[in-house]
Amino acid sequence: MQEKIAVARIGKLFGEARKGGVSVTLYDTFPEEFDPETEPLFVEIDSLDVPLWCQSIEYRGQKGATIHFEDFDTPRRSEELVGKELYMTSEESEPQSDEFYMEDLIGFSVECGTAQGEIVDYYDSEHNPLFGVDFGNGEQLIPAAEEFFLHIDFEKEHIKLQLPEGLLDL
Repeated sequence: MQEKIAVARIGKLFGEARKGGVSVTLYDTFPEEFDPETEPLFVEIDSLDVPLWCQSIEYRGQKGATIHFEDFDTPRRSEELVGKELYMTSEESEPQSDEFYMEDLIGFSVECGTAQGEIVDYYDSEHNPLFGVDFGNGEQLIPAAEEFFLHIDFEKEHIKLQLPEGLLDL
């Protein structure tokens, strides 16, 4: 899913009247490594996200820039953009290796001392989230608490747990 991030606002026309440049106020969210040749900016026109490709961008201090957009090469065309916010889109990031959702662990094999099993379900509860783990004798519920994880191998889909003594005997 794509996320829309406001990065700038177009303030006014800039420069020679026949070229169609605009003066832009950059927000703190504007990326330092912006590559105008590979990344478009977007503007909302009639409830549609319209990509704008930069023909040129000239930074003016930390919070400003002058931009000439392809296809907006006249003052009349550029005037349509004045006052509008510019956006960038980004894919919502996949969880990092140290960041995951508990339900992502369904199907992982589990090793807890000598017991071997598989996570077959996840029961989300604000106060007591639980894994349903099958150790070969039916589903057992164990707390889905990160402090019980000794190691998670995401490639092999394997988890080593250290549970409090006697928990599996309940």
